Amino acid sequence: MRIQITMNKRSMQRSLVAVSMALSALVLSGCTTVDLTARDEPIRSTAPAAPSAASSSTSVTPVPPTTEAKKPGGYYKDDGPGDGIPEGLVDTPDAEPKIEPIAKGPSKPYTILDKTYVPITDDRPYIQRGKGSWYGKKFHGQRTASGEIYDMFKMTAAHPTLPIPSYARVTNLRNGKQVIVRINDRGPFHASRIIDMSYTAALKLGFIQIGSTELEVERILPDEIARMQEDKRRKGALATASESADPMTRLANGSTPPVAAETGGIFLQFGAYAQVHNADAMRIRLLAGWPQDLPEPVIVQTGGLYRLHSGPFTSRETAKTAADLLKEVSQIQTSIVQK
Repeated sequence: MRIQITMNKRSMQRSLVAVSMALSALVLSGCTTVDLTARDEPIRSTAPAAPSAASSSTSVTPVPPTTEAKKPGGYYKDDGPGDGIPEGLVDTPDAEPKIEPIAKGPSKPYTILDKTYVPITDDRPYIQRGKGSWYGKKFHGQRTASGEIYDMFKMTAAHPTLPIPSYARVTNLRNGKQVIVRINDRGPFHASRIIDMSYTAALKLGFIQIGSTELEVERILPDEIARMQEDKRRKGALATASESADPMTRLANGSTPPVAAETGGIFLQFGAYAQVHNADAMRIRLLAGWPQDLPEPVIVQTGGLYRLHSGPFTSRETAKTAADLLKEVSQIQTSIVQK
């Protein structure tokens, strides 16, 4: 009877151990299940820039995220802004749209998380509204789908299907802020995300702290880029003409006219001025009708005055010939001086 009782106890112990192991396995199994749709943080996986020669398929099997969210609407604990953020990022200029050839590698269809994406390779218009996010230090310094290195402080973005490279006008629908970014990467690969902005782009759009917001993404087509470039060229030409017509504009802008060091020789002199900007104003007016073959006038500071000199010339005869040419061609009066 004692033996029987002992055997029953051992059987019961073995049964309890088996039940305990089964429960532990069930609990562990539940811990490895990640619900990607239950959280509100940006979920992003990098697509390859281009398949290697040894690869026979553009399909990619990504590694599911395993990190926990830092806070709702924020970023994963291994991502975020990082340390040592430069000052003045909010004043970073937008990306300057350029007409660039579309890269072949990132233009091929690819598969991420069992979904196939077909990148755009033509000039079709594209406007999309939805929730956008941003990505930071986790990807900073890594290679993007374009082959370029990701810099979270530049005005770039990742998009699943827009051409690489291309440019997009992105508007925050909650506050009206707008930026232009260069698309050079693939992502995000989350059903509720339409674009991943760089840290600086998200900062300028005003949603760094909340992690994501409602955005409108509009592709900037090549014909619009051509118009933008032409407008910039015209504005630059107008600004140059305006500065030439009004030399005092440079004084208002805080710029300093160039002043040359005094040297010996024979020169043509066009005046002496107490203020350097007055000398510069006359120099610019002289250049408007200046013969191409003569040395251009420069400002030289001597004896507390700013003098306009052209030269040096090899002899007084050569200087006189130049003075006569100026008077005949441009009605410019001058005198000959020797230092």
